[in-house]
Amino acid sequence: MSDSEQNDKREKGKALARIILKGAERGPRMPRKFSDYSLEHLFGDVWQGEDLSLEERSLITCTILVALNREAEQRIHFRAACNLGLPKERIEGMITHAAHYAGWPVAASAFRVLAEVWPEVED
Repeated sequence: MSDSEQNDKREKGKALARIILKGAERGPRMPRKFSDYSLEHLFGDVWQGEDLSLEERSLITCTILVALNREAEQRIHFRAACNLGLPKERIEGMITHAAHYAGWPVAASAFRVLAEVWPEVED
């Protein structure tokens, strides 16, 4: 890959990360090389593919994190789902569905995390 292509992916990745990670709690600083992979490959390439929409990718990511009981990452990606415009009810439906395949305890944990990070919307 040329330097120009790598820079394009990095800039696309940065732009997307700013949108979906807005308001997410910052974790510890990651090593530079890992951050580069995340921006250039994950956000600049994988998340930018044409086969799935950003919303679909977000819901899939949230589902996997629920199934794996990764609460710290759920905090980031539930917020990302909100930033991308997914309704909270869709995430709740996914968690309920996942409960039947991944287990009740992981669903209970995910609902707790969702309640912690999803901003309350006033009626």
